Amino acid sequence: MRLFRKQKGEEEDAGKTEQALERTRRTWFSHLTSLFERSRIDDSLWEELEELLIGADAGVATAQKILEDVQQRVDKEGLKDPAQVRDALKDELVAILKTAQPRGALWHNGGHPQPTPKPAVILVVGVNGTGKTTSIGKLAYALRQEGRQVTIAAADTFRAAAIEQMREWGDRVGAEVIAHKQGADPGAVVFDALSAAESRGADVVIVDTAGRLHTKFNLMEELRKILRVIQRKDASAPHEVLLVLDATTGQNALTQAKAFAEAVDVTAICLAKLDGTSKGGMVFAISDQLGVPVRFIGSGEGPEDLGEFSPEEFVEALFE
Repeated sequence: MRLFRKQKGEEEDAGKTEQALERTRRTWFSHLTSLFERSRIDDSLWEELEELLIGADAGVATAQKILEDVQQRVDKEGLKDPAQVRDALKDELVAILKTAQPRGALWHNGGHPQPTPKPAVILVVGVNGTGKTTSIGKLAYALRQEGRQVTIAAADTFRAAAIEQMREWGDRVGAEVIAHKQGADPGAVVFDALSAAESRGADVVIVDTAGRLHTKFNLMEELRKILRVIQRKDASAPHEVLLVLDATTGQNALTQAKAFAEAVDVTAICLAKLDGTSKGGMVFAISDQLGVPVRFIGSGEGPEDLGEFSPEEFVEALFE
């Protein structure tokens, strides 16, 4: 299942990436130009580069790894020109983003496409306030643009607002929303949504979930129960587990990601609100330390403001 590029050109996706990274580029990576305009490579260049990466929230460990790899290449190839170091840095940043390999059954970075299951089940997780509901609405919109029939399971029954917001998004993008009352059993909602999808011949089921990290044990138990319900319907499902992270939280997003990875096999990440932060460097820390590919980035509030993540476009946008 390939999203976006059938419907949109490469240039439009690249434009959304540039838009989403504007604050990060203006705040931190704008210094790159002057950094590599000096006449020689010296210790101050490495120190300033490390400061820049850490300031953009790449994290200390990841920043040091990037620097070590670039320095090794400089030594090995005998690079003398700072412009060559700049190119080596770009290559290393792209390489870090590509270390996380596809793990789910629907989204692939090239390779041999697999038959798409029907209905394909996408489980969406993330703490409340990350932009999870909005991201689900955008994802449903992208799928509807491809002509797919989409069912949404409003299984975040903890918040009444979550159910109403999901219904609004369903009406907006043309997706059926299966919901119960606030406080209902999330597993029952998921069961009904999967049954409805089967009977109506839907192509995709997107499952929303609650995100209450302050009651971590209960949250994780609830997620495991939802997984059991899904797998009773289809042992191969969910076919993707999409973790929505709020890019404005920087390194805290990495902590959240690790917590969810303990409960479910997260296969892909959606970075919401990337356009509202100067901490876009956290993408490198996530790829490096979590080993899960970033699949989508949010660049606004509209249904069309979800872009497919490309490591090359992301890095290129930082250096614009």
